[in-house]
Amino acid sequence: MILDAWLVFAVLLGVFIGFAREVASPDLLAMGGASVLLVLGVLEVEEMLGVFSNSGPLTIGAMFVLGAALSQTGVIGWLGSYVKRLAALPVPIALLMVMLFVMAASAFVNNTAVVVVLTPVVIALARSLDRTPSRFLIPLSYASIFGGTCTLVGTSTNLLVNGVASDHGLAEFTMFELTLPALVMATAGIAYMTLIGRHLLPDRETFSEARAAGEELEPEAEDRYLTELLLTDASPLVGERLRDLGSDESEILALVRDGESTEDPSGEMRTRGGDRLVVVAPAGEAIDLHRSAHVNGEESDGISERDLARVGFETLRSESTVLREGVVGPGSRFAQRRVSTLNMRSIYDVRVMAVHRRQEDLDSGFGEIELRVGDTLLLNGTRRGFRRLFDSGDLIDLSEPRVRRARPAHAVAAVVTMAAVMLLATAEVLPIVALSLIGAVFVVAVGCITPQEAYRSIDWRILFLIFGMLGIGRAMQSSGATQLVVEGVRAVAADFGPWALLAVIYLLASAMTESVTNNAVAIIMTPLVIGLAEQLGLDPRPYVVALMFAASASFATPLGYQTNTFVYGAGNYRFVDFLRVGLPLNLITWVLAVLLIPHFWPF
Repeated sequence: MILDAWLVFAVLLGVFIGFAREVASPDLLAMGGASVLLVLGVLEVEEMLGVFSNSGPLTIGAMFVLGAALSQTGVIGWLGSYVKRLAALPVPIALLMVMLFVMAASAFVNNTAVVVVLTPVVIALARSLDRTPSRFLIPLSYASIFGGTCTLVGTSTNLLVNGVASDHGLAEFTMFELTLPALVMATAGIAYMTLIGRHLLPDRETFSEARAAGEELEPEAEDRYLTELLLTDASPLVGERLRDLGSDESEILALVRDGESTEDPSGEMRTRGGDRLVVVAPAGEAIDLHRSAHVNGEESDGISERDLARVGFETLRSESTVLREGVVGPGSRFAQRRVSTLNMRSIYDVRVMAVHRRQEDLDSGFGEIELRVGDTLLLNGTRRGFRRLFDSGDLIDLSEPRVRRARPAHAVAAVVTMAAVMLLATAEVLPIVALSLIGAVFVVAVGCITPQEAYRSIDWRILFLIFGMLGIGRAMQSSGATQLVVEGVRAVAADFGPWALLAVIYLLASAMTESVTNNAVAIIMTPLVIGLAEQLGLDPRPYVVALMFAASASFATPLGYQTNTFVYGAGNYRFVDFLRVGLPLNLITWVLAVLLIPHFWPF
């Protein structure tokens, strides 16, 4: 038994290290860890099958469908269109109103979906207020986190902790049981962002906006673009040495000639017509290279087609083309796919010009880049092609946001269904898992969303991450690993007292959430917290609530929460931006949670 427990600890440590180092997608790491435990015999097959009956992930999946129904019928987009009207207000008031609106929406709709839909709208609002998007996108993400903590269905973390706690004998949380303390914490957070936090935010344009305005991009922000260029036979660059091409800030990573690729080619190699060069260059230079090959009828930006041929770069010959910027959103089919497999040029008449990822040098072959959620793509193509591309939902348009209303006639049905699920769950007519499943089936049946769209709306990566971590959690229980941790911590925690223990649990969960995914932290810590409280003769409920709040309160890094990850690339932020603005907010919510929770859920 002791050996089994240590095997579980080893697998769990490996999974968490994998999360932090991003060696693979979190769902693969979690399911891989559970599979290893199955092979070792530590986790029984019956135990693994049992995790698929947990109410948490089933409810989360159903809520994905309900949220997609609101999006497909134009409800979220229609509400978001009112955000643009805030441009007539002073900037602090506009920011406050955006945060309050987002917080209210995120209390009832999955907060990640709200951020994805409203990010382009908020960027447009920033332009109208003559402010950079970086002044608004972090507050957008934070407000969605505040709203998500206010109800049971606002965030997947609350649903998941509720499901795990229920499996361990705790009474299920009601729909609005968390609302009052969460509102107090949210009010304090919004006040901080409006009065103090907004002054700590950077003034940083998105890449395409900065270049369009003729501004010079910051050197640190300019070294992350990977792009691909094709030399024509007529180019004067043919015969030049590679080291003489480009500027001091650019680097040629690969040369593709006659179907064969040479990685890190020698600077003494000379170019030939038809060579394809993979170049890493400052964002401005990458855009300029492709803009020089951008043809609108006879001319482009005053450069004739004859001049373009003399420049020697591949030109786009199609109807009038434009430059757009898009970001890979959660649930996108492009995530975990290589650029070379997207076929956007043949499907949408859109060409990927460059790929941008914060805090990382993209040094693999251009076509071999595996896209991730939050990656920014610079694109060139036709307006018709962009319309089809962005309507597919695989990329979010950051350049020209528009309200999409696919089925406005079904909007009332979608709203009534969501409201009915909320009200009936509050009245405890049926458990939330049953009501959400019934609601999801109903919106499909009445045509708010097609079956194909319903399946696509579910982020299966999150669900399989949850299933994998639930399997590891079951192994911790059956192997005695949970008991070992509880007994070890109890010896120390017995001298703390209930308040200090609450503070430590919140702080530990918050710190872990900043470095690994929040759902994994919630799954592993919920049984530990319940066992520890019961061993000390305390009511587990306040400690489970602290875990709910802490696993959502990810403000100091872009890694722990999906909404932070999404705006990280869209707002052209740096890691330190989140740390500077979010760390004080983490401390504020920590202090408030420790003071408030015992008044609502006594020890």
